Amino acid sequence: MTFRKMDSTPLYGLVLAGGKSTRMGTDKGLKLWHTQPQRYHMADLLSKICTKTYISCRPDQVADMEASYECIVDSLADGGPLGAIAGALQQHPNKAWLIVACDLPLLDLATLQLLCNERNPEAIATSFISPYDQLPEPLIAIWEPQSGAVVQEWLEKGYKCPRKVLINSQCHLIHPSDADCLLNANTPEEAARATALIANKK
Repeated sequence: MTFRKMDSTPLYGLVLAGGKSTRMGTDKGLKLWHTQPQRYHMADLLSKICTKTYISCRPDQVADMEASYECIVDSLADGGPLGAIAGALQQHPNKAWLIVACDLPLLDLATLQLLCNERNPEAIATSFISPYDQLPEPLIAIWEPQSGAVVQEWLEKGYKCPRKVLINSQCHLIHPSDADCLLNANTPEEAARATALIANKK
């Protein structure tokens, strides 16, 4: 397959920061893995690649967001990450979206650049293969404009899992060059591991 140029459709960025962080016990978007709260660190990272970057958040989080960052407010109550992705695709339907969760403390620019370089605009999405379960990683992925109708269809069926959408759709899958960059820190134990890995990389 011959892919179109990766910049054929403008690429917007979205940091998913609207979760309730139940397993972590504290807001994952405010964790200080680096020099600033994680949701802003991730937004700044995406801004190096994307034409425009937003932070996805709940309505009750908007007042606490720094004014220099633009938000897309989750319109679906309890829609989960798939609802947040749908909101972005609906707000800017002609854009491709580089989606990243905020709980990825080791995600770096090189990993995101690899994803962009391997992007297939003809697929629903371009995603990494998770090194942990060999399934698509939907929250470090580029979702193309044509994914909007597919995402909406799954939401209307009552599904909230973006991974299920990718498993059952034409998704272009690639391997990460550094598996640690895909580490999700959802619990205190995972946070401790991430802290150790970050210290070892310095």
